[in-house]
Amino acid sequence: MVEKKKKMNSLVKWALILLVLFSVILNIVLIGIHSSRTPKCAAQRVHLLQGKHDERSTIFADLTRDEYLQVQQYMLKQKDLDISTKQTTEPSQNFLFLIDLSLPKKAEALAYLEGKGSKPKREATVVVFYGARGYIKEYVVGPLPNPTTHTDVTVKRYKKELPINARTVTMGEYTLLFKFLTDEVFSKLPTLLKESFDVDENKYLNSFEQMPRGVRTGERRTWISFFRNMSGMFLHPVGFEVQVNHESVNVSDWRVERLFYNGQYFDTVEELKEKYKLGFVKKIVYQESPDYGSLKPKHKPLQIGPQLFYAEGKRYSVRKNHVLYMDWSFAFGLSAQTGMRVFDVRHKNQRILYELSVQEAMSVYGSATPGMMMTKFLDSSLGIGRSAYELVRGVDCPHEATYVDTYHYVDMSGPVKFRNSICIFEHNMGQPLRRHLADFFHSSYGGMVNSALVLRTITTIVNYDYVWDFIFYQSGSVEAKVHATGYISSSYLVDGSLKYGHQVAQNVLGNIHTHFMNFKVDLDVLGVKNIFQTKDMEYANVSLPWMPAHYAMVPHLVEKQLKTEQEAALRYDRKTPRYLHIASNETNCWGHQRSYRLQVFGFPGDHLPENQAEERSMSWARYKVAVTKHKDLEQTSGSLYSQNNMWSPAVDFSNFIQDNENIEHEDLVAWVTTGFLHIPHAEDIPNTVAVGNRGGVLLRPHNYFDEDPSIHSADGVYFAPGSEDSCEYNRMACLAKETCSPVLEPFTYNGFHGVMNFEE
Repeated sequence: MVEKKKKMNSLVKWALILLVLFSVILNIVLIGIHSSRTPKCAAQRVHLLQGKHDERSTIFADLTRDEYLQVQQYMLKQKDLDISTKQTTEPSQNFLFLIDLSLPKKAEALAYLEGKGSKPKREATVVVFYGARGYIKEYVVGPLPNPTTHTDVTVKRYKKELPINARTVTMGEYTLLFKFLTDEVFSKLPTLLKESFDVDENKYLNSFEQMPRGVRTGERRTWISFFRNMSGMFLHPVGFEVQVNHESVNVSDWRVERLFYNGQYFDTVEELKEKYKLGFVKKIVYQESPDYGSLKPKHKPLQIGPQLFYAEGKRYSVRKNHVLYMDWSFAFGLSAQTGMRVFDVRHKNQRILYELSVQEAMSVYGSATPGMMMTKFLDSSLGIGRSAYELVRGVDCPHEATYVDTYHYVDMSGPVKFRNSICIFEHNMGQPLRRHLADFFHSSYGGMVNSALVLRTITTIVNYDYVWDFIFYQSGSVEAKVHATGYISSSYLVDGSLKYGHQVAQNVLGNIHTHFMNFKVDLDVLGVKNIFQTKDMEYANVSLPWMPAHYAMVPHLVEKQLKTEQEAALRYDRKTPRYLHIASNETNCWGHQRSYRLQVFGFPGDHLPENQAEERSMSWARYKVAVTKHKDLEQTSGSLYSQNNMWSPAVDFSNFIQDNENIEHEDLVAWVTTGFLHIPHAEDIPNTVAVGNRGGVLLRPHNYFDEDPSIHSADGVYFAPGSEDSCEYNRMACLAKETCSPVLEPFTYNGFHGVMNFEE
């Protein structure tokens, strides 16, 4: 009996072993089968690039960390300048505020790019706030690396000296401003703050300053609004605002000039305190507010949406600041002040654009409350590019995009790295670029997917987030566009508020505002000798040749050449021809002038009236498109100093047009204004969505080619009856055989490093 049990146990043991072995073998077979069906995507590109990288693009490359440090150390060695690089530098001292690339002169750059001249000197622009001396200076420092000279270029660039009150508010000044508010306002109103806002030694309010800082040149009298310390603080105004006069660089001279509480104005803190105590004001009674500004999802995500991956490797290449994609090549950069820009944009090695760049983002607000009533934000003064933080992989850009780090030196003690702040990716735009189904004769299908290359950065400038895209299409078009998202600015609901927007939460008004964006478009169409043309249509009453007595209204083409800068300044409040062209003297095979069309979409509408003193700082917004003769000293449409000296701006764009130069057969630059009007509504809570909130300009070839260049793309699809499953001209037919699953990098994010904040 015992022997029989041993034999049974042995059989069971071997059966279990065989079962395990069978299971392992089966799993290996299944894994092998599965792997053969879904091989991993190609890590390297399968097909060769159509061009070669050009090291000459580095003349447009942003400064490196080492170059920033070299410039900083050089400036510190100039003892006569007596400057500080400490972030806590006070307004009364001299502060090295900004270092950025100084772009080469265009003629020198073109000569070098075309192999006809030497490499331009690499130089940096340095901005110093001389609080102790009462002015601002800009220097050009170079050559890099290892600079040896600095030149004061302030008057050359701006034709005037720059007063100290035109400066941006620095972190050092903000620190003093917050301390001033604590000492001179909060410490004197403990009862009001506790009863109205639940503020005590452990709880505080967040501040949001409004701009401009006054009503005339030299003023620095800032209205500061206060908000609850909650998610999306911009949606939680409390109804308390304070105007601080901080014109003097000496903090001892600062003073509170006005206070605003629940719709009433007060001249002093003591007046508000006394009237509150005696019950002469309508008191705000604190109530806990729901966290309706939070972006935390209401429900946990259950699945991932569609993702982008490259079945045969990336079809573009990025080396340093140079990009190759299909027939395109270009250099790119990110200005700390104005934001994203590209240079030397070529199609089949023929330059189309010398420069395409963001210039400005501006908003004008309406409100019944003092701060928002005056608000006109000019974002380049705050730094559009400096606000480009790390992009979130898989959300801000596709997971498999190429990410590029940038460095900036703005209001810091040294250069700061912004990891993954630019992304580049090829993208299926979600519709065919072109297609046709021949259904009557010669039955066939011909089409092509609209795959394009996207260069993107996203800037978070206080409450708003702007998604900036430059898109390169296989049809030879280039698009510059922007989408707005982020938080609306809001104000406390008082009598008369509903004239200026919609209520979006309890006691909260979403304030009406405009969004104006300005782009610089320096097209070089077959060289730098171009003209500006317009085309449109008119109806003509035409006698019919076969029935002379009968007339019909027939549309016909109307063409015009604009010959001067003032003719070419197309104002927002006048009818604009629908076709705007930068054209060359050369013709295509059909005898038409080769040109590129500027197709603008999303104009915001009413601009600030020109009789308003602040309008000069944003005079570019008078025009849908303005075409000027290229000048190296007309590099940007605004300036770093426009926000805080609106009434006497360093750059008044209208002066570019004032001299009314001839623009026939000249090097032309188009300045394009786009955007939209935003009337906030309930769906802006918690966050404004990007859908519908956009503007941009599309640069389209118009008789530039003899045919659509995308007909030469390998992405084209063609089949006729009986050849639907052939791969010869239809890669889609073989896609099932080539399917792959992507190998993804682990998700990481380091973007909070470098974000401005006031916490220790």
